[in-house]
Amino acid sequence: MAERAGVSTTTVSFVLNERPGTGISVDTRDRVLRAAREMGYRPNAAARSLRTQVTNTIGLISDQIVTDNYGGDLVRGALVTALELDHLLIVVESQDDPEVERRLVGDLLSRQVDGIILATITSDRIGLPGIRHGRTVLLNCTSSHALPAILADELAGGRDAANALLRAGHRRGIYLVGEVAEAVRPARERRRGVAAALGEAGVELEGTIECTWWPESAYDAVSTHLASGEVPRALICLNDRVAFGAYQALADAGLHVPEDVSVVSFDDSELARWLRPQLTSVALPYFDMGRIAVESVLGLSEEWAASQQQEQLVAMPLRERGSIAPPRRP
Repeated sequence: MAERAGVSTTTVSFVLNERPGTGISVDTRDRVLRAAREMGYRPNAAARSLRTQVTNTIGLISDQIVTDNYGGDLVRGALVTALELDHLLIVVESQDDPEVERRLVGDLLSRQVDGIILATITSDRIGLPGIRHGRTVLLNCTSSHALPAILADELAGGRDAANALLRAGHRRGIYLVGEVAEAVRPARERRRGVAAALGEAGVELEGTIECTWWPESAYDAVSTHLASGEVPRALICLNDRVAFGAYQALADAGLHVPEDVSVVSFDDSELARWLRPQLTSVALPYFDMGRIAVESVLGLSEEWAASQQQEQLVAMPLRERGSIAPPRRP
C-alpha cells in the first residue's frame, strides 16, 4: 500500500490510525486512503479498540424479545439506530434464566462493549444480573437501581383510548375488558389512564369484565356478561387478543361492531388490522423505544439529557380504524 501511494509505511500507519499531529498533508492523506480503498483494506477493529478503548459495539440482553411475536420492533429499532450511528448491536437472549443472563452479561463485558441495554417483554420490575457498566439502559422494564429506563407511556395511552370513545359521544355503558393486576404495569397504567380521562368528562366506567389477556378467556367472559342481559355500548379491551375474543362473543350474540358496540384496544398488533371491522388500537411504540435506548446508551438523546429523569416515557400512538361509532339509540 505504501508503494502504491508513494509514501513510507510510517505515513500509511499514521493516516490509517488517524494519528494526530503528524503534519501529513491533505494530498498525501488522500493518496493513502485512495490506495487503501483500491486494495480493499479493512482496519483491524480489535486492534483499534485496544488503542481507543472504544469497540463501537452495544450489547442488548433480552428475556424473550427475540422469539416473542410482539417484541421484534424493540430489537429492530435498536438495530437500525445502531447501524445509523456506526455501531454493531450484539443481541442475546436469556430465555428468562437468571444464570444464563449473568453469563451473558459477563460475556458482553469481556468483549468491552460500549454499553448494555437490558430489555424485557413484560414491563416488569427486575433485578440486575451483576452489571458493572457505566452505560447501562433498561428497555421496557424498571429496577430499584438508579438506571435510565425507556418505557411506553401506558397512562397516556389509556387516556387516548377513553378519549376516542368520548369523542364519538359515548357517556354510558362503557366497560373495561381484561385482568387488572396492580403489579402489572401495562394493566395498572392503562386502567388509570382510562379512569382519569372518563372522570375528567364526568363519566364513570360501568364495570370491568374480568378475564385473562387471551381470546378464549375474553370470549367466555364477554359471552357470560351478554347472557346476563346487560349489553355494553362500548368496550375498552386491555389488549388486541382480548378484543379478538370480545368480537367473537359479540358476533355470536348477534351484535355488530361498531353499530351496536364500539371497541377500542391496545397494542396495535397484526390482529387489529385482520379483524373486521379493523380495530382501533393504541400502539406499542416499540420501534421508537429501541431507537431511544441506543441513543441513550451512547449519550445522544437530547430529550433524555434535558429531562434529567430516570424514566423516559414514549408516546403510544392511537391507530383509529372502523371499530368506534356513536352510541346506538336506547
